[in-house]
Amino acid sequence: MSTIAFLNIPMHGHVNPTLPVVAELVRRGHSVTYHISSAFSAEIAATGATVYPYPEADRPLADPPMPITMLEGLARTTVGLLPRVLAELLEIRPDLIVHDSACMWAAVAARELGVPAVSLFTTFAYGRHTPSPTRVSWQLLAEAASHPRNTRDYLRWRRKLRSGYDTRGLPRFDYANVRQPLNLVFTSRDFQPGAGALDESFRFVGPSLGSRLPDPSFPADRLRAPVLYAALGTVFNAGPQLLRNLVVALAPLGGTVVIATGETNPAALDPLPDNVIARRFVPQTEVLERAALFVTHGGMNSANEAMYAGVPMLLIPQGADQPLVARRVVQLGSGLAISARDAGPGLVHALARRLLDEPRFMAAADRMQVAQREAGGYVRAADELERHLHRSRQGRPAPADTPRER
Repeated sequence: MSTIAFLNIPMHGHVNPTLPVVAELVRRGHSVTYHISSAFSAEIAATGATVYPYPEADRPLADPPMPITMLEGLARTTVGLLPRVLAELLEIRPDLIVHDSACMWAAVAARELGVPAVSLFTTFAYGRHTPSPTRVSWQLLAEAASHPRNTRDYLRWRRKLRSGYDTRGLPRFDYANVRQPLNLVFTSRDFQPGAGALDESFRFVGPSLGSRLPDPSFPADRLRAPVLYAALGTVFNAGPQLLRNLVVALAPLGGTVVIATGETNPAALDPLPDNVIARRFVPQTEVLERAALFVTHGGMNSANEAMYAGVPMLLIPQGADQPLVARRVVQLGSGLAISARDAGPGLVHALARRLLDEPRFMAAADRMQVAQREAGGYVRAADELERHLHRSRQGRPAPADTPRER
């Protein structure tokens, strides 16, 4: 069998979809290494992969989270990690490198070593309909002008990268959009805006949802229909006031309301109505299987899981790709969206009631459920990787002949 090296950026939204794929490849007999921050070591080791931890100091993203700081962080991390990554990969001698679309150091290493590579898109595939956050744009130029230190640092790291390594065929600026001859997108073709404009190198494998360890501490026996579930993620802190608004808005509508508070202490929401469960972390897929409504920030993983379960969504996007995801859910009719500043109890209650009472939202959610499940998930992703390995060994051309958009 083959040796496959996964390289990723240390963020749960980027790592989580890869875990079932890695576990499936290991099950099929492949040797898999995973190069990532040590904070993810336990969950990756549980898949059967061998973990190669990055130095903790080398984190690719910086604050505030905006395109120019993202570019600077990705360029700095690429230069900082490449010597170590190259040494590890030279020792491992992988047959294939699989990396996140923002993992520039993996793409450079693949070119340096002459190893075939595959790129993973854990949000939408970027293109004309879904612009990459690090593409050259007026917004990026304005940010560069207003953050001269970040801009100078980015240009300095970029010069070091281009002078020291083989970057031919890689983006000159758009570091979050590193494409390869095969690109796996962890959502369905139906959910991708403008999917028809993307070439055949993009394969929409759908949500990568593997089995998760049960949480015996979660009081699943308390769930009564209709179950209303709210989780606003951990990257952008929702804050106790917004969570209290959700409690007030949803409690009269639900048999049981489940609130995942993330960074907020659940005690900050006390006193709670008897039908409300508030916990920092919730077994999300288990709750979504029984939910009638999901109030979410609109991260791609959460949206994918809701669509896979066939649950209508009320989206409160806060940043990153969340506004794009929310817009697409609304376009396809399986949810409604509201800004965080407008998410008072009255409006949230009214929109939640519409989602529960109007059959068209459930019908649209059912359609998206079919599309997500038919995409194939982690099994399809593993199949695509094995086919790409086979093609690479035979020296056959990449899946698409069309020029890659930059």
